[in-house]
Amino acid sequence: MRHRVAAVVAALGLVAAACGGSSSVTPSAAPATQAAGQAASSAPSQAGPAAAVTIMVGGMSKQIYLVNKLTEALGYFKDQGVDVTLVDEPSGTDTETEVVSGHANMGSGSYDHTIDLQAQGKIITTVLNMTWTPGEFVMVSTAKAGTITSPKDFKGASIGVTSLGSGTHTLMRAMVVEAGLKVDDANYVKAGAGDTFIAAMKQGQIDVGITTQPTVLQIEKQGVGKLLVDLSKPDTTQAALGGPYPFISLWARADWIAANKATVQKVVNAYAKTLKWIQAHTASDIAGQLPPDYYAGDQAGYVQALTDSIKMFNPDGKLTQAQLDSVFKINKLFKTGLDSIDLSKTYDPEFLNNAQ
Repeated sequence: MRHRVAAVVAALGLVAAACGGSSSVTPSAAPATQAAGQAASSAPSQAGPAAAVTIMVGGMSKQIYLVNKLTEALGYFKDQGVDVTLVDEPSGTDTETEVVSGHANMGSGSYDHTIDLQAQGKIITTVLNMTWTPGEFVMVSTAKAGTITSPKDFKGASIGVTSLGSGTHTLMRAMVVEAGLKVDDANYVKAGAGDTFIAAMKQGQIDVGITTQPTVLQIEKQGVGKLLVDLSKPDTTQAALGGPYPFISLWARADWIAANKATVQKVVNAYAKTLKWIQAHTASDIAGQLPPDYYAGDQAGYVQALTDSIKMFNPDGKLTQAQLDSVFKINKLFKTGLDSIDLSKTYDPEFLNNAQ
């Protein structure tokens, strides 16, 4: 994956060089270089070639991530004068790695990654939130549906998550603790997403698992599993986790944001416009803008599933202090090393406040 992203970035760099510009993907820059980058990014888009931005997405075809592809499809990136390349990555864990290493400018993944990385001395900052609920669904295999009827029954169960250390891993550990169990009472298994996740459940490798639409639709159609917990709605999320839990966000390294403020503003403008567009359109309208392969062979089912969970999308992209505090409080229940976290470094509302 790193080599693939590096290749994309290298190609962007060649294009920029040919236009007299430079690639904006740099792990760190000397002060003079950063100042030059700020001056360049502050210029109007009409004054030169569009700024090139690489955004790593933790699972492009998942409904919780559709804001990324929808923004591209609606032409809002181009309207803002930014040349955005969306790179698909199955797991948020790998997305954060690519952003921290500088192989991608920005990442679309769960907000809680900003907390985890700060505990490791690495600062990435959220500039926009896309879903103010996780938008995930906990499924129980048909074979275990008779004995596992709630999270209180997770003791000894094999729980499928996207990958260890991912946002879904965090959600399941939080759910286990909220149910009154110890975090290690369950066995967490990397089950991936899509067909890989379905196969793991079919083969009995996992008893329960957390996934998104349209995978949920396929699991139910095939009779592989049943819905156990809905994390797409505020009330059910509150009940399962003990508080609100904003999830899919757009973040980047703090130093890259500081050096490219004008570019970040344009990217945030584009996403904010998409979030408003979603509020004024139906699930069918949204699906009509997305590639056919997003439907997993069932467009009507995709639309139905999206209709049911469409309220997960954040109308204005902003986060409240109460939401930030809730995510932090939930994570502290089972994670160590978070005592010195500065939440103000995990979210910067400046760009949304200035969004056009």
